[in-house]
Amino acid sequence: MVKLVGISGSLRRGSFNTALLNAAIANQGEGYSLVAGTIRGIPLYDGDLETADGIPEAVQTLKDLIASADGVILFTPEYNNSIPGVFKNAIDWLSRPSSDIARVFGSKAFAVLGASPGNFGTLLSQNAWLPVLHTLGARTFSDKRLMVSKAGSVVDGDGQLIDEAIAKRLSDFVAAFAVFAKHNAEAA
Repeated sequence: MVKLVGISGSLRRGSFNTALLNAAIANQGEGYSLVAGTIRGIPLYDGDLETADGIPEAVQTLKDLIASADGVILFTPEYNNSIPGVFKNAIDWLSRPSSDIARVFGSKAFAVLGASPGNFGTLLSQNAWLPVLHTLGARTFSDKRLMVSKAGSVVDGDGQLIDEAIAKRLSDFVAAFAVFAKHNAEAA
């Protein structure tokens, strides 16, 4: 069984990306399991805080979840044509101490998808994640892309994915990534 972790890069209760993550978890296919990790509770990165107190519990919990997985999917919003600060902050914490980068990211399969209320989905945010993941030694999935535009029309007020075509594309994306993550883990 391929173990996948999905992480929403938004803290907002009505997040479109959290809705996508929840839909992906609710509609899992065969041969993989997908669980949610969270960035909630991760403080702003501060080297002095790290030196004084070590790695915060919320960071350690997410690091351990990622380290035990075969692959990770980043459900990323796009803020001001790039990566959301709160999401990048979480990844920065996950890379601390630097001796842990290989355990958390090294050669691990990572995929990026996202939803935005704008017309272009999360194209620029997804592209901005690639050099970050490359720098950390992750293996990025590029067989499929999923950029959900006008997300307010595909997610209802209760956070449910209501667009069948997007739901199918999401299921296909996660299933294809699971295959990629399995092959990646077997090659490692």
